[in-house]
Amino acid sequence: MIIRTPAPDDLPVLRDIERAAGEAFRALGMAAIADDEPPSEAELTRYLLAGRLLAAYGEPGRGDGPERPIGYLVREPVDGCLHIEQVSVHPDHARRGIGRALIGRAEDDDRWGAAALTLTTFAEVPWNAPYYERLGFRVLAEDELTPGLREIRADEARRGLDRWPRVAIRRPCVTPSG
Repeated sequence: MIIRTPAPDDLPVLRDIERAAGEAFRALGMAAIADDEPPSEAELTRYLLAGRLLAAYGEPGRGDGPERPIGYLVREPVDGCLHIEQVSVHPDHARRGIGRALIGRAEDDDRWGAAALTLTTFAEVPWNAPYYERLGFRVLAEDELTPGLREIRADEARRGLDRWPRVAIRRPCVTPSG
């Protein structure tokens, strides 16, 4: 598998990955999440130009070539941490460590010198908070949220994501930054 900055021509594929990955929420009664529109090409372009976008290409042993993304990650600095805004893997490639690899690469490539990784996620969705806890993240108590995480959570509430329990989680950086 190759993880790199995607080409501009790959951005529509990233949107397709997001849509396909979102379909799993439908079975949990979360159709609004499944129906949520992925980031626009303009938004993805802004992440790309800011150096905040990674994509995974190909998968060993599956005959996938490096020409088409199978997963992606958006990251940004928030309050001295590397905040994972989005991780999506196409369901045809799920449960093979691609999300973990994307997170690891984002951490390895951290240009902001983050002390920790953070993200917000659904508390009760098996491939959300429980998955990240297996990767060493821990749920933050409300009084542990930084100002930036509070703003992210407030924005999620305004968008209606709090219809289902959500949490902010954190893990100290495992690899040295720099």
